[in-house]
Amino acid sequence: MLKLKDASLLKTNNYINGTWHAGSAGTIDVFNPANGELITKVADASAEDTELAVEAAAAAFATWSKTTAKHRSDLMRNWFNLVLENAEDLGAIMTAEQGKPLAEAIGEIKYAASFIEYYAEECKRVMGSTIPTIAVNRRLQTYKQPVGVVGCITPWNFPAAMITRKSGPALAAGCTVVIKPDAATPLSAFALCELAHRAGIPPGVINVVAASDSQAVGLVLTQHPKIGKFTFTGSTAIGKLLMAQCASTVKKISLELGGNAPFIVFDDAHIDDAVTHCVATKFRNCGQTCVCTNRIFVQESIAEEFTAKLQTAISALKVADGFEPGAIMGPLINTRAVEKMDNFIADAKSKGVKVLLGGDRHELGQCFYQPTLLTNISDDMRLAKEEIFGPIAAVQTFKTEDEVVARANDTNYGLAAYFFTRDIGRVMRVSENLQYGIVCSNSGVFSTEVAPFGGWKQSGIGSEGGKEGIADFYVTKFHSIGGIDS
Repeated sequence: MLKLKDASLLKTNNYINGTWHAGSAGTIDVFNPANGELITKVADASAEDTELAVEAAAAAFATWSKTTAKHRSDLMRNWFNLVLENAEDLGAIMTAEQGKPLAEAIGEIKYAASFIEYYAEECKRVMGSTIPTIAVNRRLQTYKQPVGVVGCITPWNFPAAMITRKSGPALAAGCTVVIKPDAATPLSAFALCELAHRAGIPPGVINVVAASDSQAVGLVLTQHPKIGKFTFTGSTAIGKLLMAQCASTVKKISLELGGNAPFIVFDDAHIDDAVTHCVATKFRNCGQTCVCTNRIFVQESIAEEFTAKLQTAISALKVADGFEPGAIMGPLINTRAVEKMDNFIADAKSKGVKVLLGGDRHELGQCFYQPTLLTNISDDMRLAKEEIFGPIAAVQTFKTEDEVVARANDTNYGLAAYFFTRDIGRVMRVSENLQYGIVCSNSGVFSTEVAPFGGWKQSGIGSEGGKEGIADFYVTKFHSIGGIDS
């Protein structure tokens, strides 16, 4: 049984126009992936429920968009404070429905809150411009106006942060939102709505609909004429479908899609640091992030030392229920994810992989999988080409800088890349030559609300976070003023 200091944060209905609505499509079971137990049932929204939420958001937009940036900022600051005050309960809710260790979940709550705070401040700094005139009787200016209702689809792997990373800049800009969280993790979304309500954010400004029929709800959010912008975080395959659906109404879109992150270790790197950061970025959230290390490239002369130290570090990871003290790695999200790991390993074994650690389901059962380390990787293995999204570390070797950069870029994805070297010239060369929206040298940690997060190629369109993250929620209007001399 989930124990909370404030039990009223555990909501089970959809949040539409400031009230809690039972879904018209029945209910959704929400399970704890660590033990398979039913946490609760939540309302299952239909396409009609989603349309109701869009209409509520459109009505609220008429007034919310006219409020001052200062007023929106004050309400968002209230929301931010409430999220921090309730971080432990919000973390517990997340651990129960998503599985990540409690300390990591609370860390995500604080990260989620940072987007609310940042955009509460940033909205007061978004300005238009005065353009030098082309005629003495004319004046030229631009100003920013909110794009309208924003449709959001968010994933299960970061059930709080992906909501605030989208809704924070949207609300700050004067937009209203309709959010569809993943059906596996709706409780975090509902809890955030409860706190937004307490913060005084008006009815209709934030709406959340949980739904098992993702296709039907997705069609509403991508094709409804009253939605001005659509934003999605998830797989590239689904992102392409949603992008095509948005074309019918030519919406503004932001897509944060899949990744295939390289982690490159050059022979002049500080090996111990590289190992520490490799473990952190590979096994965070059980390897279930779009920026997790996916392909590990180590220069030949240090490969043996690096791999041995990596094996020791991985062996020390405590795999446990997220509520257990000291847990470092929790379960995968569901049994389908476990089966995917099995398939990766079976494919790799059939092609000559060497298993140094793990390689099988964990003795804890349910959705747990062993932290795994593999070597002797060949290019025809699935894990050398596809996004793993799980706790499998596969080490490959390389000879030269040019070779490894070419191999790192040999993918349709371009979200995040990591490399380790103490050569400042190489730091500049490699960072410039890697075809990724995010490049991290000598560190495996980069996520912050103050910097843009976005990818190249099929890893997405647009950025979230930083000043870039609010730009797409505005339309820049050009105003040409004539008759000045009359």
